[in-house]
Amino acid sequence: MMFLMHPYAQKRSRCIYGTLVLFMVIGLFSMYFHMTLSFLGQLLDEIAILWLLASSYSIWMPRCYFPTFLAGNRSQFTCLVIATTMISTFLSFLKPTVNAYALNSIAIHILYIVYQEYRKTSNKELRHLIEVSVVLWACALTSWISDRFFCSFWQRINFSYLHSIWHVLISVTFPYGMVTMALVDANYEMPDQTLKVRYWPQDTWPVGLPYVEVQGDDKSC
Repeated sequence: MMFLMHPYAQKRSRCIYGTLVLFMVIGLFSMYFHMTLSFLGQLLDEIAILWLLASSYSIWMPRCYFPTFLAGNRSQFTCLVIATTMISTFLSFLKPTVNAYALNSIAIHILYIVYQEYRKTSNKELRHLIEVSVVLWACALTSWISDRFFCSFWQRINFSYLHSIWHVLISVTFPYGMVTMALVDANYEMPDQTLKVRYWPQDTWPVGLPYVEVQGDDKSC
């Protein structure tokens, strides 16, 4: 995705590379955690997810959803997000058992924003991405909740794969969610650019990795 999103990142923000690096870091820390089942591995995994969400908020959150006292200032909003994330990082050491629930609860706010943008737009590509992203996330969350609260039942029927299914689905959800927010953000921050959704390796394949292609050049006033 760093390669595929390169033209878009050059025009929008190079901080997007940092978000993609954090996604890779999550994969490494998650692998370490599940290999060792250690407390350190759990914290590294959850803190990496927290900072990934923070970076995504800083880059793609539409200004119309900023707190009113910021007056749409993205630099101040980014500082607020960083400060909140640093405090949350510290708090994650105090009560680690609630970390996973807190991270999943952030999805409620993201869903609210996505719902508002779904109502506003007539862009078929954006509406399709929102629908797919929400379905993937709902399936992933269902797997996580079922594994967490009904583990004994799944063990009785010898089906202990829901947690792995959660990881696969949430990993697929992220690229769709990122491209969704890129399109939403472009409506506000890149009005002179036309973004087209593409899928790697081929647009015609039933399953592919989504990314955005910048098609429009800057228009003169």
